[in-house]
Amino acid sequence: MATPQARGVVYVHSAPRALCPHLEWAVGRALGRAVNFEWADQPVLAGSRRAEFYWDGSAGTGAALATAIRGWEHLRFEVTEDPTPRSDGGRWMHTPSLGIHYAQTDAAGNTVIGEERLRYAMEVAAGDAMELQRELHVALGAAWDEELEPFRHASDEAPVVWLHKVG
Repeated sequence: MATPQARGVVYVHSAPRALCPHLEWAVGRALGRAVNFEWADQPVLAGSRRAEFYWDGSAGTGAALATAIRGWEHLRFEVTEDPTPRSDGGRWMHTPSLGIHYAQTDAAGNTVIGEERLRYAMEVAAGDAMELQRELHVALGAAWDEELEPFRHASDEAPVVWLHKVG
């Protein structure tokens, strides 16, 4: 049985200028082909750059991409992988202060919390609603979302890429 084809996006929210070519090399190595990002200044953090790169590859490529770029300091990124008929989607978020967070995603891009993680959260909370809320925030990656949100808004001014062939 062939591995299903997947697609997704690498969002480099902020990277020092000197790191940019190394990120392209790492992503290209993970994809097995050379890539070029369209870099732009990141207005939220002076001296840093941002880029979005749409990729396609076999299911599991999102994990390979996140692994390839997660080791550098001062790097904020997200990698998404859309679900396929035979594989779950995923989102990897990374910040310098929090490290990396992985979450399974559904077809609409929503975070999916697995049954065992929910059971763990309820067990740890032991009936304490505030502790349950804290555990669910951890499972959802709320701290990563909060830290990345200002950097995400910088892309609101990015040029739109029109897709002419879909499917």
